[in-house]
Amino acid sequence: MDVTHLAAVDSTRAARVLQQVRSARLAGQPAPVAPRPVIERSWERMMRSGVDPDHDVRADPLPREEVQRRRETTVLRHVLPVLREGLLAAADVAHHIMVVADEDGRVLWREGSPPVLRKADGLGFGLGADWREDIVGTNGLGTPAVVRRPVQVFASEHFVRSQAGWTCAGAPLTDPRDGRLLGVVDVSGPLETMHPATLAWVGSVARLAEARLREMHTESLERLRAVAAPVLARIGGRALVVDPDGWVAAVSGMPYARRVALPKSLSAGPRRLPALGLCAVEPLAGGWLVRAAGDEPVPRGPARIVLDLRQARRWSVEVLGGAGSWTRELSPRHAELLYLLAVHRAGRSASGLAGDVFGDPARTVTVRAEMSRVRRYLGTFLEHRPYRFAEDAEVEVLLPDDPRDLLPHSTAPAVSGPRGSAAAP
Repeated sequence: MDVTHLAAVDSTRAARVLQQVRSARLAGQPAPVAPRPVIERSWERMMRSGVDPDHDVRADPLPREEVQRRRETTVLRHVLPVLREGLLAAADVAHHIMVVADEDGRVLWREGSPPVLRKADGLGFGLGADWREDIVGTNGLGTPAVVRRPVQVFASEHFVRSQAGWTCAGAPLTDPRDGRLLGVVDVSGPLETMHPATLAWVGSVARLAEARLREMHTESLERLRAVAAPVLARIGGRALVVDPDGWVAAVSGMPYARRVALPKSLSAGPRRLPALGLCAVEPLAGGWLVRAAGDEPVPRGPARIVLDLRQARRWSVEVLGGAGSWTRELSPRHAELLYLLAVHRAGRSASGLAGDVFGDPARTVTVRAEMSRVRRYLGTFLEHRPYRFAEDAEVEVLLPDDPRDLLPHSTAPAVSGPRGSAAAP
């Protein structure tokens, strides 16, 4: 039985079936129908983390001043018009509300049907509220942030009982440049307003918002390029101009690269950058002018690489030593790939990684493209033919306390297989 489609015809019956499914699973008994895989995995995470299914746990909402500060600093403010245009009018007619949360799960915007907004207040679903999955259970804001894909949560698919009168569909909003989670957009409403097409609708609008971010990044690089051109022509030599995130606007006297790794807190003066060695860094309107100090090789030496996969929503790689210490947040795909290379220190071929990630050894083009992006920031610490960490690098992987919480977004056979075996008694 497809409960999601049943809900579009008879929401009351579908809710009753899901209540039976939830009750049976919580009691460790056979369920009348199997919950959807994305919901079942979320329930398992909730039971492991100790979320109480019968009682609300509400973190203190952020003060209004902090909500406003986050609104003014988040990138999401630039795509709010896209989200409103794509979702708000239809959501209001359908007795839904549109909710936008940041990467910390905090509700920053909440608009739509006034009666539904009042009902949401009763659930603690207000501005500044914390709707991370591990705080309030399976829901349309927190769960998409964990699994990194659109998710619809209907009735008793919500883990906490008090939310069972709602239907929610949320989609993650990611930075199109590097896959970093920016937040989640969600459309929520009373149980009877559920429709199976809502998820595709919300997901499509989220992709439009990401496309707008991509356009804005291209426009900002074009502006920086106009500033950079006369500067590079005047100084000559080996130099490049980058934006604050390391994206390259222009180069002179060296091969073009799309992006260079920068320290988290870059400042003017002599600096060692991972891919360039000793450089002179100067501020430029909208970015940085980076001039190579000489043709000396980059002093790599022994290095320690720390791959941090402990959190369900954020993963990072830190390099200590070599040309300097720096940290980079990882996209979901890069987190998978680096984890697999850490497991297989002898290395993996492109076809081997394709099999590990996609279950299809023939998808080597996709793997090579992603590994090319990884090597842009790891540089000589990552070798190829086969792909592997450098032999003299010490690699440490920080894993979740429970192996079943490893990269919960991942459907890669080489990740989900070990994760699933950890759940076996």
